[in-house]
Amino acid sequence: MNLTKKIVIALALGSLTGLGLNIFAPDLFPYLNNYLFVPIGKIFVNLITMLVVPIVLFSLILGTAGLGDPKKLGSMGLKTVSYFLVTTGIAIIIAMTLATVISPGTKGEFDTENASFEAGEVPPVSETLLNIIPKNPFVALSEGNMLQIIVMSVLIGFALTALGKKAEGITKLVEQGNEVMMYLVNLVMKLAPYGTFGLIATAVGSQGFSAMKAMGLYMLVVVLGLIVHAVVVYGGSVWLFAKKSPLWFFKGFAPAMSVGFSTSSSNATLPVSMEVAQDNLGVKKNVSSFVQPLGATINMDGTAIMQGVATIFIAQVYGVDLSISAMVIVVLTAVLASVGTAGVPGVGLIMLAMVLTAVDLPVEGIGLILGIDRLLDMARTSINITGDAACAVIISEQEKRQEEKLENKTA
Repeated sequence: MNLTKKIVIALALGSLTGLGLNIFAPDLFPYLNNYLFVPIGKIFVNLITMLVVPIVLFSLILGTAGLGDPKKLGSMGLKTVSYFLVTTGIAIIIAMTLATVISPGTKGEFDTENASFEAGEVPPVSETLLNIIPKNPFVALSEGNMLQIIVMSVLIGFALTALGKKAEGITKLVEQGNEVMMYLVNLVMKLAPYGTFGLIATAVGSQGFSAMKAMGLYMLVVVLGLIVHAVVVYGGSVWLFAKKSPLWFFKGFAPAMSVGFSTSSSNATLPVSMEVAQDNLGVKKNVSSFVQPLGATINMDGTAIMQGVATIFIAQVYGVDLSISAMVIVVLTAVLASVGTAGVPGVGLIMLAMVLTAVDLPVEGIGLILGIDRLLDMARTSINITGDAACAVIISEQEKRQEEKLENKTA
């Protein structure tokens, strides 16, 4: 049995176990959760998270150095960022359209009096952009500040390219470091089914059927938005620009999507998604090493979909009619917020507070969706990393076609 099947089985068993305990043995659940499910899930997540910073560092240095020509890096960077921004804009438009048509906020009575949410501090986008250059690279590495690590890695890669033979030893060391990390990813992935079981059992068991039922329509609209975006936008762009079958793409990337679902973290899933993209989808290493770490930091289409649906939903619950200009503000704010959103569980809610504030909607309304957000966080993480992989496949295939054209000319 391959790893994908094992993870899918673990997802099903974890869901059934969590739901069964929540309904039939609610008193037993806290003990099993504290002493079995949480430790299993946490060990797996910690093992993957442990590898994230060194993998981003090594792979981005190699990816940049492997491109050689600075013009090539500039071209790839422009294509990547353009793809991410356009797809995020499309994602939130799809979400707001579905939420407006289906109107989940008008289909039931919601306890707005007891809804509460404590909004954390949201750094302005300008601050995020200004802070991308690390004052101390070692602090950036220790704190796991992804944007700063990306900038530092790209600069080191440039330096290695410029120095050539003078820095051969460092280049070799980085290559060997990358090999060690990939070996450890393979090792950790053997524990993925067990980690998935623990994480899903905790999520479903703690929320239970009542939370899912109460917010069923909102949940349905978010999931529908995620599916439409994945199939139409990602599947369509892979078919149109990479000339590859969408079915081939989703089937090949399924193992990483499963891990993304269970961990709820784009950053934690990064080592797995890079390996799967390279092995199953044939993405070139230098492309994967550049596009996917960048995507894990700035490409949050799944989160943007949640923010779009949640904004319309909260407006409907509180009886607020959003004007066209307000909706445009939501789109722009959510796109900018997704750039500054860290790829860690639950941060989407804090960024949602920023979007709601921009159009004068009550931030307390987030309390209405808190109950099931953990489950939706899993689903949107799968979409986030799928967008990174779709972009990597497109750019990789375009690179291969350009190389073939050059070979044909010189032949």
